[in-house]
Amino acid sequence: MAMTRVRRALFAAGLAAALAVGGTALPAAAAGARTAESLGACAERTSVSVFHKGGIPLLDWRENLEFDGRGTLWVSHVTQHRVEGYAPDGTLKASFPLSGPGGIRRGPDGMMYVNYGVNPLKPAGGIVRFDPTAAAPEPEKVVSGLSGINGLAVDTEGNLYVSRELATGILKFRPDGTKDEEWTRSANVFGTNGLEIVGDQLYASVLLDASSRVVRVPLKDPARHTTVTRLSSNLLDGKFLDDLTEFNGSLVVASFRDGELIRVDPATGRSCTLVTGLRMPTSVRVPRGFGSYDAGHTLFVVEASGRIVKVTVGS
Repeated sequence: MAMTRVRRALFAAGLAAALAVGGTALPAAAAGARTAESLGACAERTSVSVFHKGGIPLLDWRENLEFDGRGTLWVSHVTQHRVEGYAPDGTLKASFPLSGPGGIRRGPDGMMYVNYGVNPLKPAGGIVRFDPTAAAPEPEKVVSGLSGINGLAVDTEGNLYVSRELATGILKFRPDGTKDEEWTRSANVFGTNGLEIVGDQLYASVLLDASSRVVRVPLKDPARHTTVTRLSSNLLDGKFLDDLTEFNGSLVVASFRDGELIRVDPATGRSCTLVTGLRMPTSVRVPRGFGSYDAGHTLFVVEASGRIVKVTVGS
C-alpha cells in the first residue's frame, strides 16, 4: 500500500516534468483565484510536539484522522490495515482491522465513516461505518465496489463525498448508500484528494495538478466549482497536496512533498506557510471534545512516517 502511494507521487512528478519539457503554461486562474509566487511564513508562532511516535517511514503510514467528539481520536493506519482509537493521553484504547483505510469522518448521526480499499489499481474499495462508543467497534459496509478513492467528507444531512486521485468527478452518495449520479457528473474536478465541508461549500485539494490547486464546490450547485488558489507558481514545484481542514475561518492544507501546513483564506485565496519540517503529512484536523486540547489553538497531523503530531498555534 505504501508503495502504491509512492508510485502515485512519482507519477505526479513525471507529469509535471513532462509539462515543463513540453513548454505547457499553467492554466489561467479562475476568477477570484490567486496564484502563489512564494509563500511567506504566517504571522502566528507555532510549535510541534509528538503525540505518538512513528516507525519505519512509509511502512508505518498513517493516512487520515478524525475526532468523534467523545474523547477519542480515530486514525486510519493504511499500511497496517486497521483503524485505531487513541485517548487524549496518547494511549491506544481501541483497534479493529480494515483493508486499506483512508478518509475518516464523523457523521451527523454520531457514527464514524471510513473509506477502505485505498488503492487506485483495485476496484475493491468502499465506505464503512462504525459506532465509536462500542466496546469492540464492528465496521458495517455502506458503499462497495469503488476504486481509486481517498478523501471523505460528510454533510449535515448525512450525504457522503469521496475524492478520487486518478479520475474526474467527486463522488456523492446519499445516506442510504445510493449514488447521486447527476451531482457527481457536475463536480467534474480531476485528481482530488482532501475534502472539507464549510457551511454550504465543499473544499478539495487537487493532488495531480502542477499548480497545487484548492477548489471550492457549492454543495447545491456543484457545476459552479471554482479555484480558490494555486499554491505553486512553478511547474516543478507541485506540493502534492493531501488532506485539509477548516481552522479559525481559514483552510489548512497538508503539503505531502514539502512537509508543510499551508493556511489559505477561502475568501481571497491569500496563503502562507503555517508549519514546516513535518515528515510527509497526510491529514490535519482540529481536536473536538478531546480532553483539554484547545480547538482554537491546536491541530493534529498524521504522517506517512507513522507519527501523530500536535501543532500548537499562537500560544
